Amino acid sequence: MYLKTAFLVAGLAWAQGALASLEIVPGATWTAGGTNQHVQAHGGGIIEENGVYYWIGENKLDGSAFQSVNCYSSTNLVEWDFVGELLSRQSSGDLGPNRVVERPKVIYNEASRKYVMWMHIDSSSYGEAKTGVATSSSVCGKYNYLGSFQPLGFQSRDMNLFKDDDGSAYLLTEDRPNGLRINRLTDDYTGVASNVYLWPDHIEAPAMFKKDGVYFMFGSQLTGWSTNDNKYSTATKLSGPWSSWSDFAPSGTNTYNSQTSFILRVGPNVMYMGDRWLSTNLMASTYIWLPLTLSGRIAKLTNEASWTISRQSAWAPGSTTTSSEAESSSNSLANGARILSCSNCSGGKSVGYLGGSSNGGIKFSSISTSSSGMTTVQIRYENGDSTQRYATVTVNGQSHILAFIPSRNGNTPSSSSLNVNLNSGNSNVISISGYQGGWAPDIDRLLVPQH
Repeated sequence: MYLKTAFLVAGLAWAQGALASLEIVPGATWTAGGTNQHVQAHGGGIIEENGVYYWIGENKLDGSAFQSVNCYSSTNLVEWDFVGELLSRQSSGDLGPNRVVERPKVIYNEASRKYVMWMHIDSSSYGEAKTGVATSSSVCGKYNYLGSFQPLGFQSRDMNLFKDDDGSAYLLTEDRPNGLRINRLTDDYTGVASNVYLWPDHIEAPAMFKKDGVYFMFGSQLTGWSTNDNKYSTATKLSGPWSSWSDFAPSGTNTYNSQTSFILRVGPNVMYMGDRWLSTNLMASTYIWLPLTLSGRIAKLTNEASWTISRQSAWAPGSTTTSSEAESSSNSLANGARILSCSNCSGGKSVGYLGGSSNGGIKFSSISTSSSGMTTVQIRYENGDSTQRYATVTVNGQSHILAFIPSRNGNTPSSSSLNVNLNSGNSNVISISGYQGGWAPDIDRLLVPQH
């Protein structure tokens, strides 16, 4: 009861604008409360309930085979806490070892008072092409797995769900031999009643959104793990006619190096949720969430390095930042931490040997910002390992555990998001050291918002 009350209070605070300075940083490491791990909700979607957002997706910590369907909660879409596993690996069957369980999506059925989850179920060779269904009495509780099948006898690979204004629900499913389908679900949402529309085009990763009577279908071309220019089509009826497919991000950007996963309404805003897959290390895949503008029958995706979103007002670009270089002479290095050459880092240098048995550390002094309160600091780092590194980051005396996934290109700095309280002025102090005897990443610099 306390946890839910806390969420509701925090949600009210965000609605009033108290947390508007927290920023979404696309492509960064997002550390989850309760696990101190990079969020594992790949191929996921979000369902909102009583001011709390629940993000449900795939756990890829140990590779591509099914591990669990995870649920995280947030009141502001920036700070995420791990709630639990909705489906866990079983000893055999669809949820057993070496199985494929992808793109879980959840909708609520008012009549049955059940949350219904659909997902792609397959063998490791992708030879089954089925959908699976599970139900629960709570959005982030344990789900009862009902089984799998090919909808209406057709293959189903990438899939999604859409719930219309009248309560009818639909399965969006990629039927590889025939195209992309819209199937109407049964009244209890656990079965497929009929086919509504079929595109003969080969489009996967479908996601649908409705605005002002116009249906928007988004999806990706078939290029394996590689990104491409994702497409969209529109109609005023689900049965069509549907428009020809068009780009919603500038041609050649490969949808800002992402693949469609879900489209979310947030107050007056529409947010695109995409995955930036890293096929060689799926755990390190990141999330590309960006503002999506829908006007009439036109969709346009805007690229932002960071941005803020609110239930009450239009989205805004992230704040201007100041850069604090790790190798600056104003910083203090301790216990063996030292400056290293780093050809791709800002200034050509970084600070390494942080953590370890000697617990090397760096202290950034005189960090400046023009206003006080919660804000999102980006820590630019290098991690050449194949696994996450961790650091203890202390801000004005308050410690946080932060995860750092492997740098995407090995030696190109990545970002890890840190949501913290800063004080107005130049007296803020940020220290970075190891965690539980492990090595922290090499630190390139801090990017500190100026509000």
